[in-house]
Amino acid sequence: MKHTRPSTAPGAARAISGRRALVVAGLTLSVMPGAGLRAQSRAGVPQAGPSLPAAGRPAAPAPGTVRTIDWDTLIPPGWDPMKDLKGLDFSTLSDADPRAAAALAKLREVWDKAPPNPALSGQRVRLPGYVVPLEETREGLKEFLLVPYFGACIHTPPPPANQIVHVLPKTAVSGFRSMDTVWVTGLMTVTRTDSYMGVAGYRLDADQVTPYSPRPPTSR
Repeated sequence: MKHTRPSTAPGAARAISGRRALVVAGLTLSVMPGAGLRAQSRAGVPQAGPSLPAAGRPAAPAPGTVRTIDWDTLIPPGWDPMKDLKGLDFSTLSDADPRAAAALAKLREVWDKAPPNPALSGQRVRLPGYVVPLEETREGLKEFLLVPYFGACIHTPPPPANQIVHVLPKTAVSGFRSMDTVWVTGLMTVTRTDSYMGVAGYRLDADQVTPYSPRPPTSR
């Protein structure tokens, strides 16, 4: 599914310098997967964490039941987003260094093509995350991206595609704003969406969108 990228998108991810973008990328990837995508603020880089915890990682559910998952579940086993950039010390690169621009372009290409976990396709899941609005009407949000940490796609570059979920609620949901924290429940499919806020590797047709709380909501 394609979304036209406007020449100037209100609220779109802000451009940042090559070296700083690489630092943000390095901070995000240094904690993926397994550490809940936590990162500390360094050198003025916005803090990119913590991600919202899910309630454990249960085994595959029986057909028709809802599985509560976390963001690590979306990453296929063995995927290494930094394999093509190993040995490159980001801290030694200046903004004017062409290697910084080349590395950032390569990293963006790898992230936008990040492979999904095919085992999740067709499952009913429940996932917590942060809201990045895509289409909003007077009735509420008609579609949005769900991301694992605060500021993703808004204050920092979009995370890898396998860490962005395109959410399509059954009906528009009201009362939510950018970077609000929510639980989303619905049918997950491996469907790529290229939006002006980032490339999503998953689609979630949502039956339920509720404010986040440590205890997952009961499905309707």
